[in-house]
Amino acid sequence: MAVLLAGFSPALAQTLSFDFMPNGGKALFADVFGATPDVATLGEMAAPARGEADWNAFLVARGNDLGDKELRTLAAYLAVNMPIRDDQLDAAAKAGDVAAALPSDGRELAWNGCQGCHSLFAGYLTQDRDLQGWENMFQSPFHRELKMTPQERDEFSRYSTINMPMKFEDVPEDLRF
Repeated sequence: MAVLLAGFSPALAQTLSFDFMPNGGKALFADVFGATPDVATLGEMAAPARGEADWNAFLVARGNDLGDKELRTLAAYLAVNMPIRDDQLDAAAKAGDVAAALPSDGRELAWNGCQGCHSLFAGYLTQDRDLQGWENMFQSPFHRELKMTPQERDEFSRYSTINMPMKFEDVPEDLRF
């Protein structure tokens, strides 16, 4: 039986990977700031709340290699999820992984939440909605019951507004149902 399961593991790993989806804010944060940003950057991350436009300006002034959608995704993520308490950042920095202190991003929330009830492809990846449309989705009876905080719903909605719909050919065949 173990040999049989071992033969399936590469196929299962490929099907279960969500690398085809655009990176969310948490992954982009690590790309831009690294696993352990310097103390000055940590201080800026723990600064008072900023809106998307302010985070966008901060990221542009700092310089990075992000494309437009990635920049917008990271700015939206930071606007929703910052500031993070100093003690959380300090503990994560000491552990050598600041990203561990960060909340889930939109990609993680979609991958871990949507597939429990419906197809990720038809139910999510193909949807073209504005921010209000994504926020309204949470008003339907079956989505109202999801165990997501208002912050997570906001993060999911902003990520989805920027990154959906995906192109049909960018979605693995196994998920096109």
